[in-house]
Amino acid sequence: MSATAIKGLCAVLLCCMPSCAVGPNFERPKPPSIESYTTGTMPTMTIPVDGKAQRFEQGAKIVSDWWQLFNSPKLDEVVKEAIANNQNLQAAQASLRQSQDILRAGYGVFYPQLDAGLGASRQKSAPALTGGITPSGIFNLFTLSATVSYTLDVFGGERRAVENLGAQVDFQHAMVSATYITLSGNVVNAMVAQAGYQEQIRATEQLIDLQREQIKLTEEQAQSGTVPYATVLSLQSQLASFEATLPPLLLKINQTEDLLATLVGRTPADWAPQQVELADLTLPGELPITLPSQFVRQRPDIIAAEAQLHSASAEIGVATAALFPSFTLNGDYGVGSNTSNNLFKSNSSFWSLGGNISAPLFRGGTLWYGRQAALDAYQISLANYRQTVLSAFAQVADTLRALEHDAELVHAQSRALNAAEESLRLIQTNYQAGTANYIQVLVADSQYHQAKIGYLQALAQRYQDTAALFVALGGGWWNAEEK
Repeated sequence: MSATAIKGLCAVLLCCMPSCAVGPNFERPKPPSIESYTTGTMPTMTIPVDGKAQRFEQGAKIVSDWWQLFNSPKLDEVVKEAIANNQNLQAAQASLRQSQDILRAGYGVFYPQLDAGLGASRQKSAPALTGGITPSGIFNLFTLSATVSYTLDVFGGERRAVENLGAQVDFQHAMVSATYITLSGNVVNAMVAQAGYQEQIRATEQLIDLQREQIKLTEEQAQSGTVPYATVLSLQSQLASFEATLPPLLLKINQTEDLLATLVGRTPADWAPQQVELADLTLPGELPITLPSQFVRQRPDIIAAEAQLHSASAEIGVATAALFPSFTLNGDYGVGSNTSNNLFKSNSSFWSLGGNISAPLFRGGTLWYGRQAALDAYQISLANYRQTVLSAFAQVADTLRALEHDAELVHAQSRALNAAEESLRLIQTNYQAGTANYIQVLVADSQYHQAKIGYLQALAQRYQDTAALFVALGGGWWNAEEK
């Protein structure tokens, strides 16, 4: 077989591309036909608190670096460090690169497979095996050959397999986005929690100091007989209750700092946490809300579930193609001789050209039920996709309602704090005028600090739920390339 014939064979093999692919062609599920995330009328804004309300802007753009809306350089620095060093994010990125390389490898099935062989051996013939009567002889054998094979993907099984690999790439890409969004959300949540705990610890310590001072004065009054000793015991019990709230807060702030160290890819002993105050944070006033019709195309866990659904659809095609015959073309060309000097002479060449058809006739139901299993797997993926969509919409609805009620709670706690502060001011004025005793001042001061702790807890929760809304809506990762 000449070199021209080999080239012709390769051209024929390249032209023998598949003409059809069995199994369903994947279609993306349609978004839910709804216009709101919540029951009834969707909220447009929260009630004003301290002169500021949060507004929900339908269809507004969500920036990819949404945490910068809190206007805290320290917060930005920690998020940036976490994105650069977090191990979960690096693992997700490596998994994406792996899936992309596997897909590139899978595309090789669409090309002819060309192999070359070079052999040298010393053999002894046995003429008796072929009915010969000549004496056996010892000789050398040198061969140089090339083999071309091509699988004709007539029923599209290979194309569906590569389609499945492409769906896996989409899945891993969505997982990178999900990890990125979850990471940034966890960092913001932890930083806000750290600031809130620190503020509560300071307020609790001040409250404990005031309570101890009140107990000291009450003990003096009990010794002088002006108040019963039961009052002292009551105050001591209250002090113990205040002191009991301090260790859990200290534990929480330690755990939060350890969590932040882990998120930024460091050990707790090797990382000094950034100290952020609640006063350093700005509550975002304009909150963009993705339209429900776009939501399912942007939230990473929904995209990942869709990719798994696509993969299951492609597997149906693979299982269906396995029921049909497979076709393979192959050709060999080479030269052989018992001496290396004669290896490239014209009479040393050999070649072969052929094709194979392999059709499954009886497999005991293996292929048939394998396809049924692929159909069942698709139904599982479809149900999982629908459940993911439902859970995602519920999460957004919960967060919107949480922000509504957070504003109400902060408003109520702010009123309580203002009332306690005004009461303390009046008691202090009366004390300076001689119409109130010092114990009354301490009691009013204690009530003020308790109201302040409640206000700080509500304020921190509002910041955290604001961050949770950005995470629930997908974090704006699709807008990152526009910057």
